[in-house]
Amino acid sequence: MPPPTPTLLPSLALFILFIFSSSTTSNAHNITRILAKHPEFSTFNHYLTTTHLASEINRRQTITVLALDNAAMSALLDKQLSLYTLKNVLSLHVLVDYFGSKKLHQITNGTALTSTMFQATGAAPGSSGYINITDLKGGKVGFGAEDNDGKLDAVYVKSVAEIPYNISVLQISQVLNSAEAEAPTAEPSQLNLTEIMSKQGCKAFGDMLKASGADATFNENIDGGLTVFCPTDPVIKGFMPKYENLTAAQKVSLLLYHGIPEYQSMQTLKSSNGIVNTLATDGANKYDFTVQNDGEVVTLKTKVMTAKITGTLKDEEPLIVFKIDKVLLPRELFKTVEAAEAPKASKSKHKAADAPESDAPAESDPADQSADNENGVAGLDGRRLVMVLLSFCIGVLLM
Repeated sequence: MPPPTPTLLPSLALFILFIFSSSTTSNAHNITRILAKHPEFSTFNHYLTTTHLASEINRRQTITVLALDNAAMSALLDKQLSLYTLKNVLSLHVLVDYFGSKKLHQITNGTALTSTMFQATGAAPGSSGYINITDLKGGKVGFGAEDNDGKLDAVYVKSVAEIPYNISVLQISQVLNSAEAEAPTAEPSQLNLTEIMSKQGCKAFGDMLKASGADATFNENIDGGLTVFCPTDPVIKGFMPKYENLTAAQKVSLLLYHGIPEYQSMQTLKSSNGIVNTLATDGANKYDFTVQNDGEVVTLKTKVMTAKITGTLKDEEPLIVFKIDKVLLPRELFKTVEAAEAPKASKSKHKAADAPESDAPAESDPADQSADNENGVAGLDGRRLVMVLLSFCIGVLLM
């Protein structure tokens, strides 16, 4: 094989660089973690989480957050707005475009009008969901809500964090005033988890929650974000003999094992494979499982078995409820696949009577043993793929 021509070498280098860039920028940003490094924004960070804006910010690929320090947030909280109105005000401080510190001083004609997450909700009438950004003299940059008579309420203070062109977090001096954003907002209808289940083929699981008292823990976590995995009625019917053998405390732990204390959309589950904690996690006992996916199929792997998400009962943030095809069995309560399928020491006719009965479900297949892979994703990840391609290209260059 003839050696590659000089013009081929730059092409190979660019190809490798492209693959490497794609693999290293695929991780989603996390506004909560970014702000956690800066205690002066702790109140702002808290209310982004409480209003569920944090999860919405994290799902966006291109975003700019106008952060408010604790003093600015204190002035906003003095207005005693409801949590739902407060969400609208904070939404006005999240721009659905990327503005890094350099871009602020490179705005065409010195001023720009950009939309916000408040405008994206559809709750902002007219131009009230837009923010005016103006490059002022002396290196200052002003910000103001479009429905505030063109007044620039705040100025740029500093850049907190920037990941071009993914997320930019910029501190501004004070809250942006908007009569529409601060208008009283009605509280959304109360979400009734067990009622939702009873109407969607998961009545048996909902009844178990109520009978055990575990429903109280689920309901307490809805406002802060909750993901529930609900085995369907036929699945519960087949599982009841095992369930009845559990103690009352074990039943509660098993049921809590079917909830994650944060809102996780199907898109999020598909893009964030790995170990997750549950409502049953208490420190001493992990009660975790691994989320994995293969194309459009999302599975939940414990050390005992594997369940598959088969549908969505309800998706209304902060609550999402999925249907699953098996009861999730935690290793803390049931024997692992490895123990259940350990080689027998003897083929004696008395072996079956002497061997301990396995709590692993009869339908568990050998593939469930792959739950030992704590990393969640099988196959090559982005960085390993880069190394393979790099080795191949180096081999071609040396031939």
